[in-house]
Amino acid sequence: MHQALRAGRMATRAEHLLKRILDETGAMIKSLPLQSTPAESGMLVYRKVRELTGVRDPYKAVKAAHIKEARAIYPELIEIKNQSEDELRTAIRIAIAGNVIDLGINKPLELVKDVRRTLAAEFAIFDYRAFKARLAEAKTILYLGDNAGESVFDKILIQELKRKVVYAVRSAPIINDVTREDAMASGLAEVAELVDSGSAAPGTVLEMCTPDFRQRFDAADLIISKGQGNYEALSDCHRQVFFLLKAKCVVVAEHLGVKMGDIVFKEHVPQSRRPQAEMGIS
Repeated sequence: MHQALRAGRMATRAEHLLKRILDETGAMIKSLPLQSTPAESGMLVYRKVRELTGVRDPYKAVKAAHIKEARAIYPELIEIKNQSEDELRTAIRIAIAGNVIDLGINKPLELVKDVRRTLAAEFAIFDYRAFKARLAEAKTILYLGDNAGESVFDKILIQELKRKVVYAVRSAPIINDVTREDAMASGLAEVAELVDSGSAAPGTVLEMCTPDFRQRFDAADLIISKGQGNYEALSDCHRQVFFLLKAKCVVVAEHLGVKMGDIVFKEHVPQSRRPQAEMGIS
């Protein structure tokens, strides 16, 4: 309900429309399957906002401002990475900084300070060794984007991977998630192949993705997933995935075994690939 109201206010100031958005969202809740992921439910909420307001992309101006702010500090971010002892590790931390920082509040000069604070923060989970081992063998990488502003931060990590990278974007505007248009504005086409996932949800819901994307998902040597929405959609998927996110709600934090607000770089190993001892089988 909070998301519906927030998105509604981005699209319109008409009080009668906002009331109708809340009424129809509330009526919709009773029919949502309990097993629906937040990404699937969120898609229905934002579809309702579009239908009632006629505004296809309520966050368009906000996303453009976020990208502009992030691009303003891009040279400083590159300098931070170049001066670090482990440039790959620092690039990962810069990428998560984009997920942590509220680009809508901070000014560009303050962003540099916030990035440095994030770089000094401890990850609750940091499966860096497993990631480096997988990266050493990988020839193709699928990178699942999250929000538009942090896609500028993603660019730094993609460059540091030194591999062919396919960057997946949302197929339609949803909240402030990155679309192809946003990725182009962030400069990601310079370092990666852009591909629409087919998912219009605020997360990569495989059942909604195109056959082409699902083939890429299955074939990629390494998958990096940014943000909580992608984690919610893929936390029990059939592929090894490295999740890079901030735990922004109690449910996700408990699922990860961390505290709300913690930052995480976690390897997901499919059930069928886990060692027997780990699965509790003697």
